[in-house]
Amino acid sequence: MTETVTQPADDPWPGASPPGLSAGPDCRHERLDTPRYASAGQIDRLVHAAFARATAGVSPAALWLAWFDWAWHFAGSPGRQVALAQRVVQHWQSGLTGSFPRPGGDSDPRFADPDWQCWPFSLLRDAFRQTELFWQEATTGLPGVSPHHEHVVSFAARQWTDMLSPSNCWWLNPEVLRVTAGTGGRNFAEGGRHWQDDLQEIFARHSPGASRRRCAPHGVGRDVAVTPGKVVYRNDLMELIQYAPQTPTVWREPVLIVPSWILKYYILDLSPHNSLVRYLVERGHTVFMISWKNPREEARDLGLNDYLQLGLFEACTQVRRITGTAPLHAAGYCLGGTLLAIGAAALGRDCGPGSAPLRTVTLFAAQTDFSEPGELGLFIDSSELAWLGALMWEQGYLDGAQMAGAFQLLHSRDLMWSRSIHEYLLGQHAKPTDLMAWNADTTRLPYRMHSENLHHLYLRNDLAEGRYCVGERPVTLADLKLPVFLVGTERDHVSPWRSVYKLHRLTGTGISFLLTSGGHNAGIISEPGHAGRHYRFSTRRKDAPHLSPDEWFAQTPACEGSWWPCWQQWLAAHSGEKTVPPALGGGTIIGDAPGHYVLEP
Repeated sequence: MTETVTQPADDPWPGASPPGLSAGPDCRHERLDTPRYASAGQIDRLVHAAFARATAGVSPAALWLAWFDWAWHFAGSPGRQVALAQRVVQHWQSGLTGSFPRPGGDSDPRFADPDWQCWPFSLLRDAFRQTELFWQEATTGLPGVSPHHEHVVSFAARQWTDMLSPSNCWWLNPEVLRVTAGTGGRNFAEGGRHWQDDLQEIFARHSPGASRRRCAPHGVGRDVAVTPGKVVYRNDLMELIQYAPQTPTVWREPVLIVPSWILKYYILDLSPHNSLVRYLVERGHTVFMISWKNPREEARDLGLNDYLQLGLFEACTQVRRITGTAPLHAAGYCLGGTLLAIGAAALGRDCGPGSAPLRTVTLFAAQTDFSEPGELGLFIDSSELAWLGALMWEQGYLDGAQMAGAFQLLHSRDLMWSRSIHEYLLGQHAKPTDLMAWNADTTRLPYRMHSENLHHLYLRNDLAEGRYCVGERPVTLADLKLPVFLVGTERDHVSPWRSVYKLHRLTGTGISFLLTSGGHNAGIISEPGHAGRHYRFSTRRKDAPHLSPDEWFAQTPACEGSWWPCWQQWLAAHSGEKTVPPALGGGTIIGDAPGHYVLEP
């Protein structure tokens, strides 16, 4: 297998590169397994891997550099120090009279219990809010600090203050004290059992089925991923699922969905009532889904180019074999959408007019410009990637638990502290949902692919800047000339919607942009009938003047309800006539959906 997308030659240390190849912006290769590199790189990798294991893949150098940058400039800013000191004195004088100002109002869910309004808990709450405000002001807007270091220090300060919240202490939390008095302490006994369950799950994490133990009521193929279909193709990287038609006629153009490889595909086929796949097939669309294999150490050398060639392009070939010559509607979610954008641009570059296999492109919460990747960018710099690369190199992959830890840190207030209060202090165990079951069903990422993804896309932003290579030639998103449906979510910490919106600057094609309520997952799973949902939608015609994200938001009214009907109507408007459904697999069927790969632990 020949790789064409490889690591840049200026990686932090040679051992961070995938074995054998390195490439700069001009896509020419340099061997890194020659004698002059091999022994030194091997030693460096072993040392870095040992340190990375001890720090769970977090680079101490990156943290110290950020702290030193901030501390040096803060020490040289006496005016900022005096202003902050005056604020502290003013706030504590107010506190002595019981009249702390309330900068955050009463909307913080940590202090939603009515007893937080009563003394002395109100004093604790307001003092904590002032502490949060102090560190926010101390760590932001300091002249001379690099933006990345400022974000890292501010994030670290927020993590520390969140940890010290009085809501996390049972003897300071009025809700916990009230429940303890009412139950005679049984809440702590229940919390202890929950804590023991979590410990057992941590120790058994690598055992088959362990990741789904707490969410066992939602079995894959039994409760979720149950839309009828067949596996119609399989290779070493993916299975292709074709869903059975549920209408007598279907639109001529099929829909191919490319999920992210970070978690299992059935985020888009959860329970029947909130399955996007079922919604589409019930409205006359022939739907195909890629199900990525959960890799282990033997897949360490699979790269982004493999996911493009053996995944997206091979799936397109098989869909057209089954359905005929009609071009496809392709939809990609998160990094699956980024892969789709790369592939669509490469096809636009290489295929003549009318010969491309795609009819339209839909991107769900997918970035193509990674210059502002949101809080995920806190973990991405040269030092951090070298550290993480060492950990992945030793294992051959990035483990799902390691990824989950990073995402929990980004959402620590909701995923760590709030959960700990309810599970361990209040003794309340949240009822598992299908989305929780999917979130617990973690996957692994091959070493080479994830390293290329982080270096090429996040660190270097090669795709947006025209340096990313497919077929040993750079691709540019200006070659993406198909109609695009672009979806962002309002509270997305993984793919911030303003970052998703940047595709408008990278291509002149027509883009229908939709901004929906919710976050990276819940905003996409927005089935009709879900209360409290809304979205904004408008279309930019081909080569129309550019609007900034804030201008677009200000002039685009909100619509109540789910955005799924809007997208389905857009697909129908870009489709031809209806026809009889194609035979499942074109006569070639491997097995029933959801297939084998999604069940691999």
